Amino acid sequence: MNPPRHFALIPAAGVGARMGSGSPKQYVPIAGKPMLLHVLDTFAASPIITHTFVVVSAEDGHIRQMMAGAPHLAERVTIIFNGGATRHGSVLKGLRVLSDHADADDWVLVHDAARPGLTTELIERLTDTLRDDTVGGLLALPMIDTLKRGGDDRRVQATVPRSGLWAAQTPQMFRYRLLRRAMEQVDDVTDESSAIEALGLHPKLVEGSPRNFKVTLPQDVPLAELYLKGLA
Repeated sequence: MNPPRHFALIPAAGVGARMGSGSPKQYVPIAGKPMLLHVLDTFAASPIITHTFVVVSAEDGHIRQMMAGAPHLAERVTIIFNGGATRHGSVLKGLRVLSDHADADDWVLVHDAARPGLTTELIERLTDTLRDDTVGGLLALPMIDTLKRGGDDRRVQATVPRSGLWAAQTPQMFRYRLLRRAMEQVDDVTDESSAIEALGLHPKLVEGSPRNFKVTLPQDVPLAELYLKGLA
């Protein structure tokens, strides 16, 4: 038998309204190039990744120009122009396209387009840790801050014990057949791990990195640039 392959799947059909940038946030320039391009370059640089698929909206007016400026990715990346209205919808549409490429036991690494701080070392840590895992798992960080539950009036209602709590990151990595089954059976989830959990399974937590945070607000951009320039 051939060893399982690893495919990257990036849902990138969102508009990122909270960035207030006038264009989808995955195209916001950070450290000299769009966020999404940082992500694609990282996956392309990893010898573990067989191929990367990016799911964008049918109306995306930026992706072709970005890819034209990155000819080195032509053989490593496929763009899928049928993104859904939600992350779940985009991932599921991407998985259906992957049916022509991935075998049932191949791994799929789903990653946020707005996490440009991913490194090849993190990809290797995730894939090595989960190599023989029966479920799969995700990068995550253990919570270190004291957590407060607030009420509608923004007053503290309770202090939440942080023991055992982790902040989920991506990639989230599962076998193709299992992930597709979970995403087809379970909707209204915010990440792939939640869909797997809904089947009664328990994904493994693999420690990630603070640099792999999700860029959401305009003030996140300078911090992301520090990480990408090696200054943080």
